[in-house]
Amino acid sequence: MAKLEELIQRYRREANDMVEPYFVSDEDVIQWLNDAVNEACIRGRMVHESSAPDVCEIAVQAWHNAYPLHESLYEITHLRFDPGQGEKVSHLKLVSEEYLSRCYYEDWREHTGTPQFAIQSDTALRLVPCPDRDGTLHLEGYRTPLEEMVEPTDTPADLHKNHHPHLVQWVLHKAFSIPDTEFMDPNRAQIALDKFEDYFGLRPDSDLRRMTREDTLMTSVPFMP
Repeated sequence: MAKLEELIQRYRREANDMVEPYFVSDEDVIQWLNDAVNEACIRGRMVHESSAPDVCEIAVQAWHNAYPLHESLYEITHLRFDPGQGEKVSHLKLVSEEYLSRCYYEDWREHTGTPQFAIQSDTALRLVPCPDRDGTLHLEGYRTPLEEMVEPTDTPADLHKNHHPHLVQWVLHKAFSIPDTEFMDPNRAQIALDKFEDYFGLRPDSDLRRMTREDTLMTSVPFMP
């Protein structure tokens, strides 16, 4: 595992930014390294979470259909509602509002019962039908890191150690992109970005991310009025 202090030093060697006063402060390098980990997780779907309660469990209350998602969770791969007390677990299908109106009922917003569908926004879930009982929503999906690196001995623990050196390319890209400074170098900034994207992949745009959370094939039961 590469420590934060080691990644900072790797950046300084590759950027030739080793003499104080530095062109780029340690604070900026640390922020960009944390950004790099987030970028890597999103581009490469690096971290799949299935057990952390804060991320994977939501307490559902009867007659409430909207629930915030954990801020680290950006793509859901599995979703189920457990009413407890030995009752049958319901597996939910992620869909869009248009899908429900087209394939089921125009008045789906007015239905109550056991949730069988979910509409995902960037930060929340809406359960359909609106639950008529308490229960627990269990989620699995891809997330970004739960904590940022701060201390010199912190590591990008969510990523395999082989990925760590490549994070520095994002920092080089940002450092060489600082406008109106003698350190600015658009050519080196682009080379670093190309290396980062060659390794971790391109960032999905908002349309692609929306499509991954709508109308995906997940097990469900018939939706009855």
